Amino acid sequence: MKPYYVYRKQFNIFFLGILLFIPFAFSYAQTATDLQSKISQRNIDINKLEQEIAQYQNQLNNLGKQKSSLNVSLSQLDLTRKKLVADIAVTQNKIEKTNLTIQGLSSQINTKQKSIYNNAEVIQLGIREINELELGSLTETLLSENKFSDIWNDIDNISTLRNKINIQIGELKQAKSSLESTKKQTTIARSELIALQSELADQKKIVDQNTAEKKKLLAQTKNNESNYQKLLKDRQAKKDAFENELRNYESQLKFIIDPSKLPGGGVLSWPLDNIYITQLFGKTEAGKRLYANGTHNGVDFRASIGTPVMAMADGIVLGTGDTDLTCSGASFGKFVFIQYNNGLSSTYGHFSLIKVFKGQKVSRGEIVGYSGNTGYSTGPHLHVSVYVSQAVKMESRPSQACGGHTYTMPIAPINAYLDPMYYLPPYQK
Repeated sequence: MKPYYVYRKQFNIFFLGILLFIPFAFSYAQTATDLQSKISQRNIDINKLEQEIAQYQNQLNNLGKQKSSLNVSLSQLDLTRKKLVADIAVTQNKIEKTNLTIQGLSSQINTKQKSIYNNAEVIQLGIREINELELGSLTETLLSENKFSDIWNDIDNISTLRNKINIQIGELKQAKSSLESTKKQTTIARSELIALQSELADQKKIVDQNTAEKKKLLAQTKNNESNYQKLLKDRQAKKDAFENELRNYESQLKFIIDPSKLPGGGVLSWPLDNIYITQLFGKTEAGKRLYANGTHNGVDFRASIGTPVMAMADGIVLGTGDTDLTCSGASFGKFVFIQYNNGLSSTYGHFSLIKVFKGQKVSRGEIVGYSGNTGYSTGPHLHVSVYVSQAVKMESRPSQACGGHTYTMPIAPINAYLDPMYYLPPYQK
C-alpha cells in the first residue's frame, strides 16, 4: 500500500497538468474571440449589401411601372446586373462566414476531444490506484510498517479517488454529448457551405446571361427606340397567334375531372421566400390587356432575375425546356414541369436558370431554378400554372405561329387548369 506522500505527489502532478492546460485554454479563447469578431464583421457587410440590394429592387419595381421603352429595358438590365453582383457579394460573405464558423467548430471539437482523453486518463489512473489499495488484505494492512494514521489516510484516499472518478465520469459524459452536438453543427454548416457554393456558381451564370441579353437587345434594336417598339409589336403578335393556336388545340381535348382525386386547399407551399402577386388566375383586367382570350391560366409573382424558386410539394420532374429555342418570346421561355404526389402538377415559367432535370425527384422547398425574363414576359417575374395531374402531359406539336417549328411543353385540356391560389397558403397583399 502506498504511503500518503505518494498521493500528495500525484496530486501535485495533476495540479501541474491543470497549470499547463491554462495557456492552451487562454490561446483558444483568444482564437474564438478573433473568429467571432470576424463573423460579426461579415454579418455587418451582409446587412449593408442586403440594404443595397433592396434599393436596387425598389428602383427595378419603379421601372416596371413605366411604359416599355428601350431606355427602360436597358436601365432594367443595368440595375439587374448591379443587383446580381451584390447578390454574389452577399453569397461570398456568407461562404466566408460559414468557413469561419466551421473553423471555430473544429477548434471546439479538438478541445473537447482532448478533454475527453484527459478525463479518460484520470479515470483509468484512479481505477488502478483503487485496485492497488484494495488488493491488499486487511491482515497485510495491519501487519504493515505503516503507522495507524497512514492506514486511515489510505482509506480516505480510496474514498477521495472514488469521488474524483465519479466527477470525471460526469464530465466525460458531458464532454461526449457536447462533442456530438458540435459535430452535428459542423455537418450542418458544411452542407450550408456546399449549397452556398452552388448558389454562387449559379449567380455567376445568370450575370453572364444578363450581359449577353443586353448585347442581344442592342444588336436587335441598333440602339434605336423605333426598332425596339417594332420588336415589341412583333413579339406581341407572335405571342397572340401562338396562344390562340394552343388554346384552340387544348379546348378540343376532353377530360372529366374526378373531384375525389383532387386534394383539399392549402396543400402547396409558396414557391418563393417573399410573396407579392402581380396577376391572379382567370379573367382579370390585366388578363384582358395581356392575353388574347382575356384569361390568365396561372398566377404571376413578382420576382427579380436570379430569385431562387422552390418546389411547392414533393414530386418528380416530368419535363424541362426552353420554348424560346423554337418560338422566341411567345410562351414560357425556360420552364420546369413537376408532378406532385398529391394529384396536382405545376409549370414554372420564365426562368433564367434551370436547376433540375427530367426524372429527378424533388422535395418541398428544394430549389428547382431561378426566376427570370425569358419567353413572353413584360418584365422579370415567375409564372405558375397548376393542373390536374391526370390530364396534363408533355407534348410536342408543330406550330404555324412559330414558322412551322415544333415546340415541346406541358399541354392540358382547358378545364384541367386549376386556380393555384386555392391550393397555396392564405395570401394577404
